[in-house]
Amino acid sequence: MQDKLALANKAAWETKAYRAWVQQYGTPDELAIELKREHRHHLRYWLKYIGDPKGKRVINLLGSHGRKAISLALLGAEVTVVDISVENRLYATQTAAAAGVELHYICSDVLSIPDEESLGKYDIVLMEFGILHYFTELNSLFSVVRRRLRDNGRFILTDFHPFARAWLNTNNLKQPTGNYFDDEIREGEVAFAKLLPEEERSDLGKVLVRSWTVGDILTPIGAAGLFIRAFEEIPSPADRRFPEFYTLIADKVGIELSPLYPNGPSE
Repeated sequence: MQDKLALANKAAWETKAYRAWVQQYGTPDELAIELKREHRHHLRYWLKYIGDPKGKRVINLLGSHGRKAISLALLGAEVTVVDISVENRLYATQTAAAAGVELHYICSDVLSIPDEESLGKYDIVLMEFGILHYFTELNSLFSVVRRRLRDNGRFILTDFHPFARAWLNTNNLKQPTGNYFDDEIREGEVAFAKLLPEEERSDLGKVLVRSWTVGDILTPIGAAGLFIRAFEEIPSPADRRFPEFYTLIADKVGIELSPLYPNGPSE
């Protein structure tokens, strides 16, 4: 099933993504000017967990248009992006060139990176915003994270909070309309569709996505041997009583874990 999702999502992300980024952020030359001025702002959720990025090796999985990766490169990090979309790669690499930084961009499904071991180890694995829903199971994904981290390397994950997804568009309503435990694979609009004029959206492909609970996310990270250090929940600006997204920090530790279920999961 994961292969089916990957094929559908690659097709969706390679139809007008470049145009959508130009519509939202300007041409690569225009974005490069903005990033050289505001790169620290784009990293505001993570720099306190990274420290000085200069000289650090960072891999940004599902790095999309590259704004975060280029911002890190502007601070002296050696950055690699892995993303499934050729259009994303084109926009990101053109922006990096205009900004005067080097960006290694691999156009690939994260779960099948060509010759993955040749990439070596990284100080930081970064994943951010609207990413986990592209996977039918998370153990394989977090195994990639662990393989690419050096000992004591750090995993930084920021994504939309599962509670916010379940609450959905319920402003001024007394009850949520979503199902927090929904695990069905569903068809939806590609994320950049809203950036395009309405008349250009009809021929866009659909993405296939699956929702996760907080427990669904935390458990496979722990199972991968990553030590969870922080789970920071960021309130919604629309209603600060509820979370909009979260940042999770986990470090790779060199210990062997005992089985979670010593007698098997059915015991």
